[in-house]
Amino acid sequence: MTGLRTFYPEIEPYETFMLPVGDGHEVYVEQSGNPAGMPVVFVHGGPGSGTSPKQRRVFDPARYRIVLFDQRMAGKSHPHASTTLDSRVWATNTTGHLVADMETIREHLGIDRWQVFGGSWGSTLALAYAQAHPGRVRALVLRGIFTLRSSELAWMYERGHLEHVHPDHWAEFVAPIDPARRHEMQLAYHDLLFDPDPAVHIPAGQAWSGWEARIIAVVPDEADYLKAVEPRQAVAFARIENHFFVHGGFMREGQLLADARTIAHIPTVIVQGRLDMCTPARTAFDLAARLPDAEFVVVPDAGHAFSEPGILDALIRATDRFADDAR
Repeated sequence: MTGLRTFYPEIEPYETFMLPVGDGHEVYVEQSGNPAGMPVVFVHGGPGSGTSPKQRRVFDPARYRIVLFDQRMAGKSHPHASTTLDSRVWATNTTGHLVADMETIREHLGIDRWQVFGGSWGSTLALAYAQAHPGRVRALVLRGIFTLRSSELAWMYERGHLEHVHPDHWAEFVAPIDPARRHEMQLAYHDLLFDPDPAVHIPAGQAWSGWEARIIAVVPDEADYLKAVEPRQAVAFARIENHFFVHGGFMREGQLLADARTIAHIPTVIVQGRLDMCTPARTAFDLAARLPDAEFVVVPDAGHAFSEPGILDALIRATDRFADDAR
C-alpha cells in the first residue's frame, strides 16, 4: 500500500444552507475548502445515501471550492423519504428534477463552470447533468459506473446473478419477500417499502439497504453496515433507490451511453474496481468505449466503495491533476 494517496485532513464547511428548489423540496447545500478555488460539486450515490464529511476530503482544500448537497428527500434535505408517502412529493423526485436542482445550486452560488465528481448513482446523475449542461462542466471524475440499464438493475436485485457470489447475504435480502414474488424483487420490495405500517417498511428497508452494505467492498466494514441498517436511514435509502429503479431512473433504456458522444470533449477520468459487485465493470468499459479520450483506471483489487485504497488513490490523483491543470 506504500505510496497510495489517501484522504485529505478533516475540514468543516464554511457555509451551510437549505435551498428551496420547488415542488415543496428543500435541499441541503454546503461549501468547504477555498472560496476562491476551483469549484467542484460532489454528487452522492444511492440514490438516497446523502452526503458525508469524508466526501469533502477527496479534494485539496487549498485549491478547491468544494460543494456538497443532499439530493431530494435524502440526508438533511426536506421532506425526508423516511417520513412521507405523499405521492405528489415522490412524483417530483426524478433524474430530471435532480439535474435541475444542480443547476439551481450552481446559479445560486454564482459558479460559471465546475468540475463534477460522482460515483455509483452519483456517476449516473453526473452523466445526466453533463449531457444536459455540457457547457457548465469543466471536468468529470466518475467512479463505479452505473447507468440504470435493465441489465444492471437485474444483476444487483433480481434472481440468478449475485446469489451465486453472496448466497448468504442474498438469503437475507430475499427473506422479506413472499416466495411467489421473488421473480420480481424490485416490484415486490416497492410494495413493502411504501406500506404505511412501520412493522412492514422498516424491516424491508433494513434488508434492502443491508444487502448493498454487505457487498459494497471486497472487505466490508461492519460499522458501515450498522449505519446502513439504522431504521431512518435504511428506509429513506431503500425507498429512494427503489423509487428510481422501478422507474428505470426516469430515463429511456441506455440513454446515458447512447448520448455519451455529446460530452466526449469534456476531460474525464473513469475509475472502476475490477471486483465491483454493485456496479460491475462491464458498464465502465461500455462508457470508456464511447469516451475514447477519457482516462480509464481499472483497480484490480477493489470493489465498489470509494474509500477502498486503490479507488481512493485513483480519485485523489485525478482531482489533484485537474487542480494542477487549472493553474
